[in-house]
Amino acid sequence: MAKKRQPVRAAVGADSRVYAGGQRRPHQSAAPAARRNAPPQAAGARRQSPARAESAAAHARQGAYDQPVKKKKVRHFYDYSLLFCIIFLTAFGLVMIYSASSYSAQLEYDGNAAYFMLRQGKIAVAGFVFMLIISKMDYHFFARFAVPAYVMSYVLMIAVSIVGTEANGKKRWLPIGPVSFQPTEFVKIALIVMLAAVIAEMGSRINKWKSMGVVLALTAPLAGLVAMNNLSSGIIIMGIAVSMLFVACRVKWPFFLGGAACLGTLAFAGPIGKALNVIGLLQDYQYNRILAWLNPESDPTDKGFQVLQGLYAIGSGGLTGQGLGESIQKLGFLPESQNDMIFAIICEELGLFGAVSIILIFLFMIYRFMLIAWNAPDLLGGLMVVGVMGHIAIQVILNIAVVSNSIPNTGITLPFISYGGTSILFLMAEMGIVLSVSNQIKLEKT
Repeated sequence: MAKKRQPVRAAVGADSRVYAGGQRRPHQSAAPAARRNAPPQAAGARRQSPARAESAAAHARQGAYDQPVKKKKVRHFYDYSLLFCIIFLTAFGLVMIYSASSYSAQLEYDGNAAYFMLRQGKIAVAGFVFMLIISKMDYHFFARFAVPAYVMSYVLMIAVSIVGTEANGKKRWLPIGPVSFQPTEFVKIALIVMLAAVIAEMGSRINKWKSMGVVLALTAPLAGLVAMNNLSSGIIIMGIAVSMLFVACRVKWPFFLGGAACLGTLAFAGPIGKALNVIGLLQDYQYNRILAWLNPESDPTDKGFQVLQGLYAIGSGGLTGQGLGESIQKLGFLPESQNDMIFAIICEELGLFGAVSIILIFLFMIYRFMLIAWNAPDLLGGLMVVGVMGHIAIQVILNIAVVSNSIPNTGITLPFISYGGTSILFLMAEMGIVLSVSNQIKLEKT
């Protein structure tokens, strides 16, 4: 007899799965399934109750959640490549100052051939320590003194015009007790901080013509006041403002138009210079520099003397140079050989190879400025670095152009290399600000 089929029991729970006959499979907990799939216990082992197993699993899960999450370590970036460039250029400058000035120092300072080098070295060491201190400070601290420093710039420039020490027909030095310094160097760094703070405060409004006009209005009177006694520094100050505006603004065509206007002015420098000299805006010694630039051979013993001697130094250097310390032009032929014309001595002693090497190092320094500005924590820091970058780049270009007679002589030094205590001190301060911005860049390390 066939065995009768038993009726299928109804499923328990509304969420059970459907199986044959339309009935629902009973809901099964995870614990019985785990017990069925668990390996058989060893003989004599004590069997754990289901409630205790569930409690142990819950404790294990809770312990996993309570474990602390490993945080990423944050360390600050410091541009040691830029620091190396600063050290190298300063040390190289001391060597070239000794080479270019040893002959004249022996004659003027009782046989002390290292007079200029030792004096520059002491100020450079003090400036280097000052730079390291600034680099470890928060650069936002300097923005608090932007307005007082800007006002102080006007005070110093007016003071140097009244009570400044006159040298070569120009008042550039301001005596303060036993020392004297050039206020124009202070003006450069004060203007960089001031414009960076103003543009950062404006934000996107800097793209409006009114905002651009405010920045130029802050710069032009100060640049004009500086240019009265130091035309080259006035040009640099305007160049700093323009470079910062160029980076901050989206509209670029006015800057290219201004650059074309500058090239046009250079092309017609003779007639323009004569007209400015007639109306009194250009002094006689400045107009003579334009004439010497246009035709130095017309007066080789006076107006064109320095230009021609510098070109002789460059030409005699050749590819590899005469050798370090073997310059002939520094023996009383080339005026200001340790100052404005030191690049000519570099070309004469180290040749084209040495000159190109120095230019490449300056280009690498500018490249480091660009990287720091691009990765700066905020707009204020980026603009500070851009201002310093514009200052260094413009000054290097002007100095090399003057020495090679590409533009009229403006009396500008080569950064870090030319002799000048005030220049190296404030340059170190600017480098400290750049390194301070780099030190605020955060790098995440897992």
